[in-house]
Amino acid sequence: MHSVELLPDRATDRAVRDVWRRLADEGLPSQAAHRHPTNRPHLTLATSDALPAEVRARLGEVFAGLPVPLHLDGLLRFPGRTRVLAWAVRPDDVLLNLHETVWRIVREAPESGRPNPLLDPARWVPHITLGRGRDAVWTTSDDRLLPATVDASTAATGRWTEARYYDSVARTTGRLGPRPRP
Repeated sequence: MHSVELLPDRATDRAVRDVWRRLADEGLPSQAAHRHPTNRPHLTLATSDALPAEVRARLGEVFAGLPVPLHLDGLLRFPGRTRVLAWAVRPDDVLLNLHETVWRIVREAPESGRPNPLLDPARWVPHITLGRGRDAVWTTSDDRLLPATVDASTAATGRWTEARYYDSVARTTGRLGPRPRP
């Protein structure tokens, strides 16, 4: 499986990692426990069976316009076989258009295979995963987990500064954009 992901600016990355640490300190499931060097806060835009070089090149053109605004809201809890606690991403028009473009590029490339239907623009729930587990229950109040500057009436703001792809079989990443400045 290959995923196309946006990465936040350094301050937002630190804020997310702080929440990961708070969860771990409470003894709750947290992404902090995932020690692989590729693990970092991200927003998944699309996944597919493969991501051929031609598709990566097209995506690189799309990501040339980074950075774009980032807005984080409150916490989300996803039920299911594996439960997920996530920080909600409030999408603006720029992010929605970027996601739609990425989804279309991946979906229209037959060599990419089948994209994940949960990431279809009609179903997409943008978020950054904070913790996950089969029997996970996050009993700590949202106020104790989120930074003090974030509450139900305000959003944490930042920028999506970089895009990458992740290959879950090889457990490697590669940069999609923007191109490094000389």
